[in-house]
Amino acid sequence: MQQKHTQLARLLEIMERLRDPETGCPWDIKQTFETIAPYTIEEAYEVSEAIASGDRDKICNELGDLLLQVVFYAQMATEEDSFTFEDVAKQVSDKMVRRHPHVFGSLPAIDEQLVKQNWEAIKKAERADASNGQTASILDDITSTLPAMVRATKLQKRAASVGFDWPDMKAVIKKMYEELDELDQVLTDTPQDKERLQDEIGDILFVASNLARKAGLDPETALLGCNRKFERRFHYIEERLNNQNCRLEDASLEQMEALWKEAKKSYFSGK
Repeated sequence: MQQKHTQLARLLEIMERLRDPETGCPWDIKQTFETIAPYTIEEAYEVSEAIASGDRDKICNELGDLLLQVVFYAQMATEEDSFTFEDVAKQVSDKMVRRHPHVFGSLPAIDEQLVKQNWEAIKKAERADASNGQTASILDDITSTLPAMVRATKLQKRAASVGFDWPDMKAVIKKMYEELDELDQVLTDTPQDKERLQDEIGDILFVASNLARKAGLDPETALLGCNRKFERRFHYIEERLNNQNCRLEDASLEQMEALWKEAKKSYFSGK
């Protein structure tokens, strides 16, 4: 435990020195909350990618980069006397204790489903407290800057928690067909209307997110897996064409489609 505290103290000290207006790093000194925010998002995605790779050393390294972001914000806040790293740690610690009364309080041990229900009930009470007497929405604290697919899932889960949900996956699939028909109608009637096309395609993506949720899956993870699959198969096309001394730009769609099918067979055969 002492070693953990020592390394954390060392990291905080390093950031303080980097931000020293006289002897620190010019780049670090000029940063603000706003300029660092994009890096934080990037680091979070890099942690996700490392987890997908299964490489524990890489995960450890990326988590360090993400922790550095928290330390960076805390140092800037300390300089403006708004909050400190200790305040950040205290707030999240208090929240974890408050939201786990079955561990830190007097509630008896409960199963996972009841834990989730209790967690949402506590969050609802917290939202009510934060509303200062104004009417609070159950959607209020879902961050608007989340990636669209991630936010769609959170919105759907929150609405489902009060009963606003499809009864089963078949109902969602039926809705998907309805949305596809609506898109087809727009393409037939007003194919140049980009606003309507965007709206209908957005509806399809939203329903796709719902479909993944009803299947007990995370749509973002599903799409990431699909992206990796596409990359793997497209790399196969590139390699095969290269072996045939054929440039990618010179290959016909039929050639690439045939190689795509080869890539699928090669993957499923374990080659």
